[in-house]
Amino acid sequence: MQAELFRVLYVSRNRIAGGLDSLSSEIADILATSRAHNEREGITGALIFNSGFFAQVLEGPRSAVEAVFEAIQQDGRHSDVQVLLASPIAVRAFPNWAMAHVGQSPRHQHALAWLQTETGFHAGHLVGERLYTIVMEMAHAQETDDVA
Repeated sequence: MQAELFRVLYVSRNRIAGGLDSLSSEIADILATSRAHNEREGITGALIFNSGFFAQVLEGPRSAVEAVFEAIQQDGRHSDVQVLLASPIAVRAFPNWAMAHVGQSPRHQHALAWLQTETGFHAGHLVGERLYTIVMEMAHAQETDDVA
């Protein structure tokens, strides 16, 4: 019997201290660790780091996604972790990415700025579907850019 697929979309505030070099090093470490672990556990998704926030989609077997999400909530690099979407899914949206990293291109530089400016980062005002659409568009644009 195949495990139920599950998706979680969350946002959190960045708590990584230091300058740009330190930040870049931490993000590279997060991605390397995530990709190795996620491939082993059958998890796919995308991570956006931008404007002092993380936004991440995790997809895979429910128990594996829940375990990764629990670890993220305990990680001191994140605070104010807020789940925007969490539900069973029939099909993965990120089947090709153990962990895509999007948001580095200039056109995506301020993609998450609206979290602060429009919502003040309050959960009651956050709109999961809007953020999910942004993550999807950015991931697919990044994939197209990488191929070109």
